[in-house]
Amino acid sequence: MQPKIKFAAETLNELAETSCKVFNQRPALSIAFQQPITYGELFDSIIKAACVLKEAGIRKKDRVAILAENSPNWVIAYLAVIRLGAIAVPILPDFTEADVRHILTDAKVKILFTTHRQIEKIYELRDSKLSAIIMLDDSLQEKVLNNIETFSSFLAKGDLMQEKIRQLADKPAPVWPDDLAAIIYTSGTSGHSKAVMLSHGNLCANVKSANELIKITQEWTFLSILPLPHTYEFTIGFLLPLSNGARIVYAGKPPTPTTLEKICKKEKPSAICIVPMVMEKIYKKRVLTAIDESALLRLSVKMSLVRRKIFQQIGKKLMDFFGGALQVLAIGGAAINHETENFLYEADFPYLIGYGLTEASPLLSAGPFKDPTITIGSAGKPVSGVEIRISSPDPQTGIGEIMARGPNIMKGYANHPDLTAKTIDQDGWLATGDLGSFDEFGNLHIKGRSKNVIVLSNGENIYPEAIEEKINSYMHVIESLVLASNDKLEARVYLDYDLIDLHTENRTQQQKREYINQILKDIQSGVNAQLASYSKIHKIIERQEPFIKTATHKIKRYLFAE
Repeated sequence: MQPKIKFAAETLNELAETSCKVFNQRPALSIAFQQPITYGELFDSIIKAACVLKEAGIRKKDRVAILAENSPNWVIAYLAVIRLGAIAVPILPDFTEADVRHILTDAKVKILFTTHRQIEKIYELRDSKLSAIIMLDDSLQEKVLNNIETFSSFLAKGDLMQEKIRQLADKPAPVWPDDLAAIIYTSGTSGHSKAVMLSHGNLCANVKSANELIKITQEWTFLSILPLPHTYEFTIGFLLPLSNGARIVYAGKPPTPTTLEKICKKEKPSAICIVPMVMEKIYKKRVLTAIDESALLRLSVKMSLVRRKIFQQIGKKLMDFFGGALQVLAIGGAAINHETENFLYEADFPYLIGYGLTEASPLLSAGPFKDPTITIGSAGKPVSGVEIRISSPDPQTGIGEIMARGPNIMKGYANHPDLTAKTIDQDGWLATGDLGSFDEFGNLHIKGRSKNVIVLSNGENIYPEAIEEKINSYMHVIESLVLASNDKLEARVYLDYDLIDLHTENRTQQQKREYINQILKDIQSGVNAQLASYSKIHKIIERQEPFIKTATHKIKRYLFAE
C-alpha cells in the first residue's frame, strides 16, 4: 500500500502533480462501467494537452472555457489550462444559450472545450473571439462552426511535440497561490449572474480544510453526479479525492434512481456529493411511501424506540441502494429538510451536512464527521482555517448576517470592484447574504437569505425558508414558495402529480380534485399548527408546473414576488 500524502499543496498544479506521482499506478478517473485511467496516465494527458494549448497561443492569464458534462476529459482540459497559468472558466451545462454567450464574451474566452449536447448554445455567437472549439466527447458534427476539432485529434498533436512535452513536464509555467485558477459565473436567485474569481490558494485552502473533516484513503471511490462547474462538486467531489489518490467515477449523465442504483451496485462508491433535493426525493419515494402504505408502520413510527429500529432497517436497504460500501454521503448546496435529516440520523446513515457558497471555494462549515455535538438541523461547525461571526445579531434570537473570513474567500467579482467592496470589507470579512445563528455547541444554523426576509406590518420578521421546509416535508409536495400578499402569507405549492395519480387510480376527475384539495387543506392546517400566530399561512395556492429555477436548482424567487 502506498502512503497517504500529507496535504501541503499551495497551487492546484502542485496538488495534481504530487498526487499523480505518488499514486502513479492507482486508478484515477473513469465513466461508470468503463476502465479507469491511472494517475500516471492522467498526468501524461494533462501535460500533452497543456503543450498543445501553449502551441495554440494560450498564455498565463488567458481564459479557456469548459462547457461540458463531467468526464475524465473535462478534468484533463481543466488541469491543462491551469498548468499554463491560464484561467479556467467552467460553465454549468444547465446554463441557457443567452447565459453561455454572455459568459464567453464577458470573460473574453479564447478557446472552448465542449460536447455534442452543448454545441448548439454557441451557434448564434456573433463576433466570436474563439480561436478553437474542442469536442471533449469526440463528436464532430457538420461543419457549422470554424476551428472545431475532436479532443482525440487535439491530443494527437502532442505526439509531435515530445521535446516540448518533456520541458513542460519538468518546468511548468510559474504559478503562485495568489494567481487565479478559475472564474465561475454563478446563477443567482436574484437574477444577476456574478463572475467569482477563485485563486489557486483559495481552492487549496478549502481542500486542506475538507481533509480535516474526514479521513479519506486511496482505496475510496467517489461517485460524481453533480456538475463539476458547481464549486461544491469541484472541491469536495474532485480536488478532495484527487489529493488523497482516491478513484473518481463519473455517472456519465444525470442519473435516474434506477440508473443510480445500477451504477452504485457496480462501482460501490465510498463517497457521494449530493444535493438535498435528490436525498429528499429518495426519502419520500422509498421511506414515506412504504410507511404510508402500512397502517402498522404508520402507528409504529409514532413511538420513538420502535421508529428508530424501523428507520435502521430502512437505512440498511438504503445502504444497499448506494452499493453497500458507502462511507459518507456529503449533503450540501442548499438546506436539507429537517424530517429527512432526522431519518438519516435515526437510521444511523453515514451523512455529513455542509454549508458554503461559491465565493468561499465553497465550504464554510460542516461536521466534523461523526462529531456527537453536531445538532440536527445545523450546518455543523466552521471548518478549519475559517472564521465565522454573526453580524448585528438580534438580541432575542441571536440571528444576524453570516460573515466569513479565511484563505478560501474569493479574490472578488471580475470587472465589478464596487460589488466586491460591498461584499468583502477591508478586514477580509465576506458578507454571505445568509442569516444564521450559533447554538451552545458552536454549530451554525442557517435561517435563510437576508433578502428573502418578509417583514409584516406588525413588525415581525418571517423567514420563508423555514416555513417552506415544513411544507416540503409532506409526501405529496415537490417544492413550495412562501410570499407576502396584502400583508398576509401565501404558499404556492407544486405537488407530485405522479404520486397523486397513483393514489387516485380509477377515480373520476372530480374525485381527484377533491383529493388534491384535501391535501392542500391538510398541509395548511398541519403547518399552521407548528407556527406562531403571526406567521401562519393565510392561503395555499396550487401551482401546476415547476417553479423556474437557476442552473443550481434554486427557485428564482424574484420572478414570483409582487
